[in-house]
Amino acid sequence: MSVTPPSPFVPPAVPPPILRAAGDSALIVELGDGIEPALNDAVHRLDRRIADAGLPGIVETVPTYRSILVQFDPALTGADALGGALLDLAAGLGAAAAEPALRWIVPVCFGGAHGEDLDEVARRSGLTAAEVVALHCAADYRVYMLGFSPGFAYLGGLPAVLHQPRRENPRMVTPAGSVMQGGEQAAISPIAMPSGWHLLGRTPARTFDLRREPPFLLAPGDRIRFTAISAAEYDRLEALPGFVPDSETIAADRGADQGAVA
Repeated sequence: MSVTPPSPFVPPAVPPPILRAAGDSALIVELGDGIEPALNDAVHRLDRRIADAGLPGIVETVPTYRSILVQFDPALTGADALGGALLDLAAGLGAAAAEPALRWIVPVCFGGAHGEDLDEVARRSGLTAAEVVALHCAADYRVYMLGFSPGFAYLGGLPAVLHQPRRENPRMVTPAGSVMQGGEQAAISPIAMPSGWHLLGRTPARTFDLRREPPFLLAPGDRIRFTAISAAEYDRLEALPGFVPDSETIAADRGADQGAVA
């Protein structure tokens, strides 16, 4: 009896990039119109290609879910020349397999004073607070992008049963380290800030620290696993200067994701 060997993994194709102007000193390279892991992997491969190419005049790159903003100095390069170079770098992005990722094991004290909205999220989901915590700790989250505030991590992978609208009345201040959910996303907020997301808990991990190099702990493409801790353990870890959680390198997941984002 013959056995047919498994077909090799072929990464999903990435559609042809679209180049758009963003004012007179920036270009946007759009790689697609969806939000999913393979497309996001391609965005970050392009970001690395741009960094490695050393193109003159580039001031900053800002990768997002599905595109990348490239800011440039008009005195050093022009939109036409830079745009052509960017399109060349974007060629063949879908031909590369996903790379190994860094997974952070982030401790979180859920509920109570650390997560004021946990009970309400549970009620709206038809679950107990313990079941909501268990779902969050079982999910494998993906850092799709950083934005809004320094190091604010947008996470995909929120279990579908927990998807619900954001708060009708946003808070003017939410604490640094808040672990939140809103719509179909989860997030970790590194600094105190206004937010309409639901507060589930708080982590003592310092995901943004100007005294550290680099100051951002998390990077797009990283994975997150939450683990529940007590209030006493939160206080102990929070008192440690510059506490950083454990991490591990995991194999490429071929673009799989445990939940959708929008």
